[in-house]
Amino acid sequence: MQKIRNIAIIAHVDHGKTTLVDKMILAGKLIRENENTGDLIMDNNDLERERGITILSKNVSINYKDVKINVIDTPGHADFGGEVERVLNMADGVLLLVDAFEGPMPQTRFVLQKAIQLGLKPIVVINKVDKPNCRPDIVQEEVFDLMFSLDATEEQLDFPTIYGSAKQNWMSDDWKAQTDNITPLLDAIIKYIPEPKILEGTPQMLITSLDYSSYVGRIAIGRVHRGELYEGQDVSLVKRDGKIIKSKIRELHTFEGLGRRKTDRVQCGDICALVGIEGFEIGDSICDAIDPEPLEPIAIDEPTMSMVFAINDSPFFGKDGKFVTSRHIHERLMKELDKNLALRVEKDPSADRWNVFGRGVLHLSVLIETMRREGYELQVGQPQVIFKEIDGEKCEPIEQLTVNVPEEYSGKIIEMVSVRKGDLKIMERKGDRIHLEFEIPSRGIIGLRTNMLTASTGEAVIAHRFKEYQPYKGEIAKRENGSIIAMESGTAFAYAIDKLQDRGRFFIFPQEEVYAGQVVGEHSKEGDLVVNVTKSKKLTNMRSKSADDKAVLVPPVVFSLEEALEYIKEDEYVEVTPHAMRMRKIILDENERKKLKKG
Repeated sequence: MQKIRNIAIIAHVDHGKTTLVDKMILAGKLIRENENTGDLIMDNNDLERERGITILSKNVSINYKDVKINVIDTPGHADFGGEVERVLNMADGVLLLVDAFEGPMPQTRFVLQKAIQLGLKPIVVINKVDKPNCRPDIVQEEVFDLMFSLDATEEQLDFPTIYGSAKQNWMSDDWKAQTDNITPLLDAIIKYIPEPKILEGTPQMLITSLDYSSYVGRIAIGRVHRGELYEGQDVSLVKRDGKIIKSKIRELHTFEGLGRRKTDRVQCGDICALVGIEGFEIGDSICDAIDPEPLEPIAIDEPTMSMVFAINDSPFFGKDGKFVTSRHIHERLMKELDKNLALRVEKDPSADRWNVFGRGVLHLSVLIETMRREGYELQVGQPQVIFKEIDGEKCEPIEQLTVNVPEEYSGKIIEMVSVRKGDLKIMERKGDRIHLEFEIPSRGIIGLRTNMLTASTGEAVIAHRFKEYQPYKGEIAKRENGSIIAMESGTAFAYAIDKLQDRGRFFIFPQEEVYAGQVVGEHSKEGDLVVNVTKSKKLTNMRSKSADDKAVLVPPVVFSLEEALEYIKEDEYVEVTPHAMRMRKIILDENERKKLKKG
């Protein structure tokens, strides 16, 4: 039997996790140097590369000194809590990757907490020690303090530390002694991470992930917990609710390098993919055909936010996307439920609308962005927080918000968070920057990021994660300013925008097509303002001094998807199509809106 090590990698966004895995693959000689194009192998969808975040966990295996190391990449973001939970179920140990300057960050804490509760053994990797002003020794102490505060056992606190630079392809036990490869890290994995326990008995496997192939359908992925599985074996699929379905394994695959290899049997402790199992969901168990003993299903974090998804019914409907009908959107959301654990979808029976529940604005916006790139057109409403009744009291989700800003902006930031019912818990100086920690209702975070970045001239580093439900904190002041709304459809002219610039900021460029009811800017006062941006300059045959003035326009504000979702009001939608994103009123007709207001 081949020796196996199963490890998960935990790291904050942008601390070099994906680069490190790529270098480990190279060290395992799976890719010859001349084939490596310099692209990151692990973040293999465009969205992950652009944002520099891992959204979906992936499996890779490396052969080193006759040991198979299964590396499981974990999402670093608390919004993908459902992913994290099931990934760690496959591992026996974790690599905690930390930046030598920034130290452990809030998102790292979230995943590490889960790993420590599961009793996994950590190896700490302090990366980027080649950076100027790095502080590896202080960071190592910070990691120890963090683990201690998360109630780690003495054995977990006795962790080995490896230093190095993944980008420059070296690792070492001592950060001052640079080596020329990363084998010290691979040696540490083999030495410190325990082998999977060999359990004899009837087979057991928990399905923790899934893949899809148009050729064979859905493929179940998980770690063999006990016994062994072989091709053609009759098995029982035990559902979450205890229902048992008889099934048969048609094909077995194990992970090798970046791909999969067909095999005839898989031993206890290895991670494998099964073809031929019908009707399974993540969290179900594969057990013996005659005497099924299911494993404990994975507990999944509850959603904390919801959003309305609707079909696109704007005047520009169908100009851009391939999939625009309610049937298309419904099928796509149902497909997403298969693999996105923390998501819930409810269809509104009276209209072409769906209530989609998720873990936060990022979790839901990643889904919208993915659908948009696949060619879908849809509209989404303002994110709403999910309230709960606990012991007869109305409770709401509270998040832990950490902000790192230069000292001169810290006062502004504290004031902003306080207005939104946030409590300051920790304030520390780190170099010339201030590290702030707050507890704030999830409602208060919606729309906060944009304001903070504006107030700190883009310097604030912001992260937040769900903490717990607490009693309702009271009303929070919303965006005061009204919207500027287009009066009629047509092409926006620079002449018209120029004459209206003193009324507020615009979100559209000249020559852009607009429709009646579209939100084209932000009013400088309260209340909505309806304007005509399609008015062109009337030509006469008379010359006048002022007629030839050039229109000087302030550049429009361009929103990202998350910013738009956080910006809109209750009576507004974000219309998302493959090549455009617009904000609009839900009711486009101005007279209808007035009637509704009076009514």
